[in-house]
Amino acid sequence: MTLNVKNYTWTQTESTVNIRVPIKGARASNVDIVSTDEYLKVHFPPFLFEAFLFEMVDDSRSTAKIGNGVIVFTLQKRACRLWEHLMVHTNDKETMREIRERAQQQFQQKVCAESREKAEKQHADKKYALQTMIQLEKEEKDRIQKMKDAEREKASAELEALQQRQEAQEKDQHDIDNQIQERAEDQKSRFKVFTKFREACNNLKKKKAAKLPPERPRGNIRFAFTPRAFPTALRESQMAEEEEWLRAQAEARGAASADALELTDLTKEERNPDWLKDKGDKCFRVGDYMGALNAYSLAIRINKKIPALFSNRAACHLMLKNLHKAIQDASEDPPHQTEATWSLVAMEIALVCVVGAPTLLTWACWDLSSSCGDALCDDG
Repeated sequence: MTLNVKNYTWTQTESTVNIRVPIKGARASNVDIVSTDEYLKVHFPPFLFEAFLFEMVDDSRSTAKIGNGVIVFTLQKRACRLWEHLMVHTNDKETMREIRERAQQQFQQKVCAESREKAEKQHADKKYALQTMIQLEKEEKDRIQKMKDAEREKASAELEALQQRQEAQEKDQHDIDNQIQERAEDQKSRFKVFTKFREACNNLKKKKAAKLPPERPRGNIRFAFTPRAFPTALRESQMAEEEEWLRAQAEARGAASADALELTDLTKEERNPDWLKDKGDKCFRVGDYMGALNAYSLAIRINKKIPALFSNRAACHLMLKNLHKAIQDASEDPPHQTEATWSLVAMEIALVCVVGAPTLLTWACWDLSSSCGDALCDDG
């Protein structure tokens, strides 16, 4: 017994009609749908939904979706206007039977056309696949033939090149043999000439042996080197750097005599080099490198025998990017301060490597060798 579905819903716009039909838990594979321009049927045993549409629709553009226990039909209207009802209200069974038969016939024709189209498409796909396979096989054969031809040409070229190399080697060997033979003959002729020349020289020496002059009287020649302030040899390319170094040392010695008069206006605490050193250390720790430089410079003017002042002032010059001045302070050598001298010379060599002056590096190494000798003497 077939049960008609009554709890469907539908909505519409001027161009579409949307129908929702519940399928009451039936599987999508068990649902049979027949749709034409004027008729719609959904059969899922034992339920049946049948609709004789109020107006004609375009079945080719209409869709049906099954999911979540409901079928949603979206029917495209042929005439854009609102319908008064979803279905035609008629009790004429003959008319309804004719619409059903016509719809069934149209549906069968549609299915046959789709099957025929599908079969033609499959046949076309098989034909295309066969043609493609034939084309690929042909291309593969052509590729293999090209590879064979290329290998054959390559082998022929290599064989020809090998023959040419062998011929060239044979020719070179023949030339070498000829050159060796020519050189041997040339050496023989030269040896004969040399033998004759040696015999002539020996005869000449024998003739002159009786006529040799007396020996010259012996004596000593004394010479002295030009005095220099540096252990290296004098070079014109380094004269400007050496003169600049000596001038700076002379200026430093000349400024020492004027320091005593300029320090009279300082307080007793400011004339203490230890207090000035502590002041400079504090300024250096907080990043005031110029203030620390001034404090160390004043302490050096008061007492030049404290090597830590020179090394600290060299560190200030280094932080202020005054590399040449840092090298000058690092090269200072206060007497009787072995450990400080080592640190100063090490800083001097490091700074010279940064600046990149080869002459200054030589002086730094000289200072290092001198400091090593002093350290060995002081340590006993």
